[in-house]
Order: sequence, then structure tokens, then C-alpha cells
Amino acid sequence: MSTAVATRLHAGDVIEIDIESEAVTALVLLATHEFVILDPCDGRTPVVARLEDLGPVRRFDPAM
Repeated sequence: MSTAVATRLHAGDVIEIDIESEAVTALVLLATHEFVILDPCDGRTPVVARLEDLGPVRRFDPAM
């Protein structure tokens, strides 16, 4: 995984973010310059988040 700048997220990216000190894997369903819609991949309903509120984002890179 590589650490990504949140503004460079694209639909289809698989990311890991920290929520309440716990790593959560999510699929980026839609990304704009300001917001993302994330599917947390754990059965929860997809969520909308502002990019500036995500904090550190680790993006899965299959080439690594």
C-alpha cells in the first residue's frame, strides 16, 4: 500500500483509512475534488466524506 493524497483518489480505488484508531478498508465509489462516496466493505451503508476530513489515506497499489 502507498500513502495517497486524498485529492488524488479516483472511483475504483481501494483505500484504508483510520476511524477511531481502527484501520478500515473502503472502496471509492465516486470521487470529486471535494467529496468521496466510500463503501466500507464491511456491510455498512456507503458514506459521503469530505476529502479534508479523511486524514491519512493508504491506497492499495497492485504494482507494489
